[in-house]
Amino acid sequence: MYLDQETNICIIGGGIAGLAAATMLARAGQSVILFEKSHSLGGRAGTQERNGFLLNQGPHALYAGGYGIKLLRELRVAFSGGKPKANGLAVLEDRIEELPATPLSLFRSGLISQFAKIELGYILTQIPKTDPGPFQYRTVRQWVEALTNNKISRKFLYALTRVFTYTNAIDDMSAGAAIEQWKLALKQNVYYLDGGWQTLIDQLADAAQAAGTHIITHSQVVEIAHEDAVHGVCLKDGTFYPADTILVAASPKSVINMVQKSHQHTLASWCQEPVPVRAACLDVGLKQLPKPKNTFAVGLDRPLYLSVHSATAKLAPKGYSLIHTAKYLPTTATDPQANREELETLLDRIQPGWREQVITTRFLPQMTVSHAMVTAKQGGIAGRPESIVPGIRGLYAIGDWIGATGMLVDASLATAKEVVTYILDADFAQKSNKIVGKAA
Repeated sequence: MYLDQETNICIIGGGIAGLAAATMLARAGQSVILFEKSHSLGGRAGTQERNGFLLNQGPHALYAGGYGIKLLRELRVAFSGGKPKANGLAVLEDRIEELPATPLSLFRSGLISQFAKIELGYILTQIPKTDPGPFQYRTVRQWVEALTNNKISRKFLYALTRVFTYTNAIDDMSAGAAIEQWKLALKQNVYYLDGGWQTLIDQLADAAQAAGTHIITHSQVVEIAHEDAVHGVCLKDGTFYPADTILVAASPKSVINMVQKSHQHTLASWCQEPVPVRAACLDVGLKQLPKPKNTFAVGLDRPLYLSVHSATAKLAPKGYSLIHTAKYLPTTATDPQANREELETLLDRIQPGWREQVITTRFLPQMTVSHAMVTAKQGGIAGRPESIVPGIRGLYAIGDWIGATGMLVDASLATAKEVVTYILDADFAQKSNKIVGKAA
């Protein structure tokens, strides 16, 4: 079926990047249609309601000093929430100690010697002053090992790097990218959002539609039709939609699969075989916390995380609590059941008696945090693919694996803004040339 609709721009993917791009383009007067293969919008930014608990797709945090929050405000997307406290617990083998994340907790910590405390305190004061540039081609291990010889201090730095980046690959990840996330976290902290990240998605969807975007859910694009330039998309049901500009807000593999085979080799080289960043997540909604003061913990010898998000944001019924736990997965395969048991053991240690308080649980055995790790081999963030897809005019990719700005949602929204600006500038130039030509 061929539908001859007056659509200039097609967006594939109804997550936060796709919706932000649709909003900006439609507000600028472009004709936009957005396809989302799922029944609902949001993707990894969606929030699920269970028994009154609002569950994000894993432990989400919005960096207060990141690019994403700036663009959301520019788009007039409102949110409320709070910043979690820096204090917490560190789990090391059979020990649970105070996490040395603040000057006071560092002084009180029983994890490290007095000399190591002084050294670690100095390191933490220097990271915000560090230029990430020279470290883009160095791994996290190389960076940390150059900072300190103390084994516990190294474990601490690796642990918080995992928390700030969600990445468990110290021999692959770019230290420059990690340093940038450290600087964001130490400078302005993060927000946990009231109502979950679905509040952002709902507002963006409303804004996009109010500006004229046509949103179609449960519609999977299987092919991007093109020669030297794009000319439309073909859906799974055979429907064809013409378009002269296409934005794909999806994974690298999705971009490659949707173009014709003649370009797959070129695109595979462009994407450089990305390695996804993944985590196993166990969320538990409780009647009450057995240990109300234990709201945050990280593993120093194991890649584990626990945070009571409802202590900071409105995510649970009044008087109840929602805990997000996560295991940052390595690039090699792991056993899902063993991962779940490890997270339950973490809960046993931090919140003993939690099992008697359970209202709801959800386990995500292999949640995709980011479509591509930022590696030292590629030269850090600056080495990621550009949003302009090579060899096919009018085709763009946006998302957390694209562009030279930020990580996670910051990267997603930065690439959305970058591509929209490029498209609108090109459109303005084209219209100006037509006007000049007519005048001549």
